Amino acid sequence: MREPQVTPIPGLPERVSIYEVGARDGLQNESEVVPVEVKAELVRRLVASGLRAVELTSFVHPRWVPQLADAEQLLDLLGPLSTGELAGVRAPVLVPNARGLERALARDVPELAVFVSATESFARKNLNASRDEALAMSGQVVEGALAAGRSVRGYVSMCFGDPWEGDVDAAAVVDVVLALREQGCHEISLGDTIGVATPGQVVRLLDGLAAAGVPREALAVHFHDTYGQALSNTLIALQQGITTVDSSAGGLGGCPFAMSATGNLATEDLVWQLHGLGIETGVDLPKLVATSVWLAGLMGRPSPSNAVRALG
Repeated sequence: MREPQVTPIPGLPERVSIYEVGARDGLQNESEVVPVEVKAELVRRLVASGLRAVELTSFVHPRWVPQLADAEQLLDLLGPLSTGELAGVRAPVLVPNARGLERALARDVPELAVFVSATESFARKNLNASRDEALAMSGQVVEGALAAGRSVRGYVSMCFGDPWEGDVDAAAVVDVVLALREQGCHEISLGDTIGVATPGQVVRLLDGLAAAGVPREALAVHFHDTYGQALSNTLIALQQGITTVDSSAGGLGGCPFAMSATGNLATEDLVWQLHGLGIETGVDLPKLVATSVWLAGLMGRPSPSNAVRALG
């Protein structure tokens, strides 16, 4: 399989941590329910390809996301997360509320994730709550998780644009990030949920967060590729000191609660770029491509990932 020619650019990190969201964020947008055995095999293949952070599922109410109604079954198939086949791998589960926290703790999940919108409109569409009410819910989850010895990642959605409100003020995003940090989130992912960001917006937001005292190492970026900007936005984020990037194997995903939200940045496309820049990822690209080809075959359609189409 062809590999990219390695040509580094000065000023980029030596290593980037890839936070794989395909098994949760990637599959949640699928209308046809994927068998839980396939989901478990997907997770195993992603880990076998070298990915060290794989978000597994969400303890959301099945009425809202039927695709993830099998969360407990999936965890049972994968075994104990801390000592079983996923030992040594970050394997977070998204938790929307106190009931989700109970379910996560009952399955001894070591890392949880919470999400809050930077905008009022999406908070009400996604959680049926105001932004402040959503922050209050995330605060309850974080408090309970930390008390139980778990770590918590935070997501901020609609960081650059909202389908109902239009452009998003960077100051609003900063306020939410600061609130999540105060609650105790160890890492906060900045989401371009509808894929409208351009590199200048990324720099402006990161500068605003730095001015508010948020260090780069506490942040991750999560770009969607609606306008084909995900890789360029990622590169500028790396140049600004970001070292954790969210992506989805095969470019799966979107958002069932946001109009016009298309797929996530494809992990294969990201790895091709990073390896071409001489940046270490720990990922075996041929194994990852084979995984996405396998999954695309099961789903009956070609992968939207450019790298998968080129290499698969």
